[in-house]
Amino acid sequence: MKLIAQLIIAASVATLAVSSFAEEPKHEAPKVAKPDLAKGEASFGAVCAACHGADGNSGTPAYPKLAQQHPEYLVKQLQEFKSDKRNNAVMKGFASALSDEDMKNIAYWVTTKKAKPGFAKDKELVTLGERIYRGGIADRQVPACAGCHSPNGAGIPSQYPRLSGQHADYAIAQLTAFRDGGRKNSLQMTQVAAKLNDREIKAVADYIAGLR
Repeated sequence: MKLIAQLIIAASVATLAVSSFAEEPKHEAPKVAKPDLAKGEASFGAVCAACHGADGNSGTPAYPKLAQQHPEYLVKQLQEFKSDKRNNAVMKGFASALSDEDMKNIAYWVTTKKAKPGFAKDKELVTLGERIYRGGIADRQVPACAGCHSPNGAGIPSQYPRLSGQHADYAIAQLTAFRDGGRKNSLQMTQVAAKLNDREIKAVADYIAGLR
């Protein structure tokens, strides 16, 4: 009888242990909130539209087109304006007023808007720009822009921004800033731009403006 009682107790303990193990709470991955496009549209209209256009297609060559840009890239830039990793006094003021959620909402809304095509202006320079964009400059170890930003300028989501149709004036300003140390939030672009002269920068920017 003692043996039977011991077996019954042992079985009960084992059952309780299995039951307890089975009932342990499962640790689920935290849910990531989806961007609120309605809020993004409202915030964009209030904060960004004056410079970047109501639909992200800036009408001023000094301000970039944001329509169809990769949202991850836009969020990164806004965060870096806010933290001073990317230096721009005007954008610092706007970005500082935005939370991470605001940035995400804005970025995901504006990427749903279709970018308007641009066009190249200088026929002589655009040939040089195409050569650099597609093939780089071998003797100076300048890589082809297309390698990262794709042949049609669409870029690679989460990694490299869309360039297709971007204002040439804005592209010139950014490449020059990378080269001269005014913009320091991409070591890769600093190294590339450091090897380009003014004429080459202008040529690449003009070619980019006409990409589609």
